[in-house]
Amino acid sequence: MRPVSYSRVADVATAIGTVAADPGSTFLAGGTTEVDLQRIHVASAKRLVDINDLPLRQVEELPGGGVRIGAVARMSDVAQALPVRRRFPMVSQALLLGASAQLRNMASIGGNLMQRTRCGYFRDVAAACNKREPGTGCSAMTGVNRGHAVLGTSEHCIATHPSDLAVALVALDAVVLTQGPGGHREILADDFYLAPGDTPDREHPIAHGELVVAVQIPPLPMASTSIYLKVRDRESYEFALASAAVAVALDAGVVTDVRLALGGVSSKPWRARRAESVLVGAPATVESFRAAAEAEMADAVPHAMNAYKIELGRRTIVRALRMVTGDARMVSEDGNPP
Repeated sequence: MRPVSYSRVADVATAIGTVAADPGSTFLAGGTTEVDLQRIHVASAKRLVDINDLPLRQVEELPGGGVRIGAVARMSDVAQALPVRRRFPMVSQALLLGASAQLRNMASIGGNLMQRTRCGYFRDVAAACNKREPGTGCSAMTGVNRGHAVLGTSEHCIATHPSDLAVALVALDAVVLTQGPGGHREILADDFYLAPGDTPDREHPIAHGELVVAVQIPPLPMASTSIYLKVRDRESYEFALASAAVAVALDAGVVTDVRLALGGVSSKPWRARRAESVLVGAPATVESFRAAAEAEMADAVPHAMNAYKIELGRRTIVRALRMVTGDARMVSEDGNPP
C-alpha cells in the first residue's frame, strides 16, 4: 500500500494551482484509467485532485454549427447529446463503441483524450518499456505485438493509441482547449498527440498543472452523415484492431472534400492525409477507395505478429468509404470483401 492524499476542488483556478504547486499530484476525473494505473504501480501520484465538481460538463452549440464539449462531461452523455448526434455522428458512434456502458457512464471526455496506451508491456512494470521508463527498451518489438501499431512507430515504441474519440476529433480538425499556470491554449487535435520518435514517454504537449477544459469541434456540414467504423476481436468492450472516422462531400459522384482518420493501426490518432489527397477530385468508386487505402498504408512497418494490420487497415478504409458514400454492399465486383 502507498499513501495517496485526496482533495476535491470546485473551481478551475484552484484545481490548476493545487496540481501545479505539487509535482507529485495529478488531476482525477472519472478515474477509469488513472486509478487502474495507480493500482498496478505504473502511475505513482501522491496526491489526487478530484475535478468532478468543476463546471465543465456542458455540451454547447456554437454559432455556425460547431460544438463545444466540457472536459468533465461523461462519454455516455456526450454520445447522446442531440447537437453531437445530428452534426457529428462519427463522434457519437466513436463514444458508443468505446469501453463498456459502465465505463462510459464514468469516464470523462478529457480523461478519454489523456488516457495512456493499453500496451501490455507498458502496464507490466517488470517489462522493458521506453514509454513508461525511458531508455529501458521496448519489449513489444520482439514480444507479443499482434495488437501493436504499423504506422507512425519508431525503433523505441510501437504501442497504439487507444482512444476512439480522438480519431474522430482528429478527422474533424477539433481543437483541444487547455488552461494552466501559463494561461489558455488552443491545440489542434492532430497536434495534441505526439508520435513516439525518440521520446515515446512524451505523448502530448500538456505541461504539469495544465488542464484540458474543453474540446471544440468546428462546423463541417458534410460531417452530418459521417461514420466511425471500428473493427475488433469482439463486439463489445474491446479496443480497435483498426478503425476509421470518415466524412465525404460528393458532387455528381465526384469527391469534392473528405475527412479521414485511422485508429488501431497507428501510434497516435492518424489523419490519413495521403488517402484524402488521392480521393479529392476522384470518382467515388471502389477503385478510387482502394487507391487511397493503398497510398495511406504504403509506409506501414509490420512486426512479427501484426503484418495483418496493413491489409486490415486498407480494407477498413475502403469499407468505411463505401458505407459513408451510400454503397453499403460488403462484397466487391470480384466477389471478395472490400
